[in-house]
Amino acid sequence: MSADEQSPRGGASRRWSRVRDYRVWVGIAITAVFGWFVIRDVDFGLVVATISQANWLLLFGLSVPSYVLVVLLRAIRWRHLTDPIQPIDLQPLFRATAIGFMTNNVFPLRVGEVIRPWYLGREVGAPSAALFGTVILERVIDTIMVITLAAIAIALSGAGEDGGLGQFAIALIPVAIAPLAALVVLRVAPNFVIGVASWFLRPFPTRFGSYVVDVLGRFGDGLGALKGGSHLFWIAFHSITVWFVASTVPMLAGFWALGIDFGSPYETLVAGWITLAAVGMAVAIPSAPGFFGTYHAACKLALGPFGVSPEDAVALGTLLHGTFWLTLTLLGLAVLRSRRTSWGEFEQAVEASETPASEANVR
Repeated sequence: MSADEQSPRGGASRRWSRVRDYRVWVGIAITAVFGWFVIRDVDFGLVVATISQANWLLLFGLSVPSYVLVVLLRAIRWRHLTDPIQPIDLQPLFRATAIGFMTNNVFPLRVGEVIRPWYLGREVGAPSAALFGTVILERVIDTIMVITLAAIAIALSGAGEDGGLGQFAIALIPVAIAPLAALVVLRVAPNFVIGVASWFLRPFPTRFGSYVVDVLGRFGDGLGALKGGSHLFWIAFHSITVWFVASTVPMLAGFWALGIDFGSPYETLVAGWITLAAVGMAVAIPSAPGFFGTYHAACKLALGPFGVSPEDAVALGTLLHGTFWLTLTLLGLAVLRSRRTSWGEFEQAVEASETPASEANVR
């Protein structure tokens, strides 16, 4: 690291370059739109009163361990994705996953998805570009899980009987399967994919075409888990556990902590799954760091059809988001401190990951 990068001026330069990035401003604009949707027609006096009456012990007692369990389960799942590249112990996978969550909470552009393989590669000596290929595969798997969760919850609730929401969820399934199919083709016939990509890239500058072809090759190296066998079973098992169990518990804890009654445990579970699916889709939208606004809007939108008032929905979104943000941010900071990684070094890696060619350059 150069002296300038370590200096306060270097840090200010990194922050200024981030301010000038149009993608950051697009994310802020999206957050503002969702924020407007959240606050309109809401009595904030009632929101504050509802939050003040929440059962905080129940909320934190169930949510915090669940969020840590989510990180652990994702790390275990990631090990099955990274095994074909290099056998890796669970501890560095857990630390890198925690760092990725923290980064997405603090920095724009969801750069945690790039920082995570960088951090793991630095710890264990594995190629970051190949590890990044497994992260892309994870995002595809999670997209399929969110849509599956939504479709099952809608079917159980009967909300899709008249078409509408049910048809919308079904229509999204091909959208989720298409990227997975593309990754499978890349794994099975990498030379064919690279050849097709090279043909389409002929009008572009040679340097750019070479970069894309190189990244495709490295991604292919990271998709070894698609070979089949026990890896696929455990990837599916842990994905179901993450979404249908561990990530559902904080939603239910929020309902119970605020005294939101859906009439029966069955309806409560269905409402939790629909809200979780809505949140999963909302946080995938580019926004400001930490998913502020999009998270809350998803809760308000998902719970309205269940008769939950806008004030209760916003109170729930505020409590759940705050618990999620604090737990995972503090966990990531604890990992940085335990591994003696300086904030300056970490911020430099974040800056590199925000450039278009970051996937190949962050090591």
